[in-house]
Amino acid sequence: MNKWLKWCAITLLATVLGGCGYNDFQARDEAIKAAWGEVVNQYQRRADLIPNLVNTVKGYASHEKETLESVTRARAAATSFQITPEVLNDPQAFQKFQQVQGELSSALSRLMAVAENYPQLKADGLFRDLQSQLEGTENRITVARQRYIKSVQEYNVLARRFPTNLTAMIFNYDVKPSFTVENEKAISNAPTVNFGK
Repeated sequence: MNKWLKWCAITLLATVLGGCGYNDFQARDEAIKAAWGEVVNQYQRRADLIPNLVNTVKGYASHEKETLESVTRARAAATSFQITPEVLNDPQAFQKFQQVQGELSSALSRLMAVAENYPQLKADGLFRDLQSQLEGTENRITVARQRYIKSVQEYNVLARRFPTNLTAMIFNYDVKPSFTVENEKAISNAPTVNFGK
């Protein structure tokens, strides 16, 4: 009889734990971290391209000092932002991350608009190569953001749906911030880098 009670207790515990969603939260949290890592990697790739891009433009358009400096400042702000795991759980920190990346996108757009006025710059092979790399990186950023948004959506649905919302309350699994519609509109437009070839 004692063994039978043990097996019943183990079976009941396994059933309760299996249905509570605890393991699902762990899996979805790891998926969010992986997707976020890709977002950060792509933003870093973009930031790494900027110094060469600015120097190339500077060689042809040195008197566009204000635009070049705004790109440099925006890059500095974006790369100095401390991206810690807490950013994923802090809506204000996440919003700040979006803001600095949006400002960098805006500054790059202005730089590309300035470059449009310099036919020799547009013909420069290094500039065209950097332009192509930047365009590809902007596309990768968009894809990485979409994957992150989907991962957060799946996690947040799990955190809000019954009965897993009970597990979320017990273990303090709060909903995660994601790119917002107003910010997504601002940051989803890749800088214009496609010049006539």
